Amino acid sequence: MPFVKAGTLSDVPAGKMKQVELNGKIIMLANVDGRIYAIAGLCTHQKGVLANGTLEGKVVTCPRHGSQFDVTSGKNLRGPKIFGMKFQTGDEPAYEVKIDGSDILLKTD
Repeated sequence: MPFVKAGTLSDVPAGKMKQVELNGKIIMLANVDGRIYAIAGLCTHQKGVLANGTLEGKVVTCPRHGSQFDVTSGKNLRGPKIFGMKFQTGDEPAYEVKIDGSDILLKTD
């Protein structure tokens, strides 16, 4: 599948995130130190919108129950914290990103 335009660099300032929908998939773009990364945009626990969470360095924390993911790889770093109980959460799919001028392009399949 070819790369598809997901936005422009100005849409995702350094240290920020943005949700986009491409080919029926919800994807979160994150700018970490000037580099754009893309992972699935809904938490694998209970579908919290990751772009509404917090980004610290390369770690996004889901706003619903605190699951954490590495935005550079989609790897789950911590499951949700609910009433002191620990739960398992799966990794997020990560998408290949290419920058063409100021356009952010993604390969979603």
